[in-house]
Amino acid sequence: MADTKRVAYVFPGQGSQSVGMGRDLYESYPAARTVFEQADERLGFSLSGLCFEGPEDELRKTVNAQPALVTVSFACLKAAQETGKGLPPPAFVAGHSLGEYTALAAAGVLDFADTVYLARERGRLMYQAGLERPGTMAAIIGLDEAVLSEICQETDTRLANINCPGQLVISGATDNITRAVEMASEKGASRAIPLQVSGAFHTPLMQPAVDGMAEIIPTLTFREPAVPIIANTSALPMTSAEAVKSELLEQLCNSVQWQGSIEYMIKNGITSVIEIGPGRVLTGLMRRIDRSVETLNIGDVGAVQALTEQS
Repeated sequence: MADTKRVAYVFPGQGSQSVGMGRDLYESYPAARTVFEQADERLGFSLSGLCFEGPEDELRKTVNAQPALVTVSFACLKAAQETGKGLPPPAFVAGHSLGEYTALAAAGVLDFADTVYLARERGRLMYQAGLERPGTMAAIIGLDEAVLSEICQETDTRLANINCPGQLVISGATDNITRAVEMASEKGASRAIPLQVSGAFHTPLMQPAVDGMAEIIPTLTFREPAVPIIANTSALPMTSAEAVKSELLEQLCNSVQWQGSIEYMIKNGITSVIEIGPGRVLTGLMRRIDRSVETLNIGDVGAVQALTEQS
């Protein structure tokens, strides 16, 4: 792995969940087991059992998927740190949408128990907002951002995720998304993929969730970040607790600037990105943003063991 000052940790968001995730970490590393136990205790039910055994339709629900992914991702981090070998400290941390919550815990802004509680509340409030103001999302492949922005303006939809060149996500009211997808296909998009989500995330339709989160955030203890966190909405570093609090509200209704976040870190010396958590979604995006950057995934026991062996 590269020089410690050139490493970033990135954490995946909703959609990377799968039944069975984290079980091997729970069984192999006391630090990971502690993470799952803290989550179960703070939430008052067996989130660990849901991660390990499902059922899948329950795990996929926004209210469950969000705390589950934060828990498994943080357990991956703690397992890797427990070995004491192979995992250099980061110069930056970042998370994709929900993954920003794991980044907060990694940077010491929130205790993990408060982080998983806040992620659960985020999921609950986003689901409720989706019921009050129905909507959906779609991934658009192979269309220029400027062209898709024009389509969004015409259809009253929003660019929700700017993930990498050629992969964008739009969000909005269901009928508007249907129209936007048709227009994107007519304009030359190679694919348009409906996403299985419970609302129009990262648009103003999530305002009820913002209102709910604004009441919960002041009840928790936020600390100054131990390492800069790249904000989803600005693609710039957050270095204060107050900046983090504002970002957690802003990201619900605004676009995730993931490509910009990665590009900022590269411009500031990052040569290695470590994706910590289930799946390889962010690694795939990284390869489309800049193939010269070294990537590593830590999502299971095998990856943690490989760290130890290479150190």
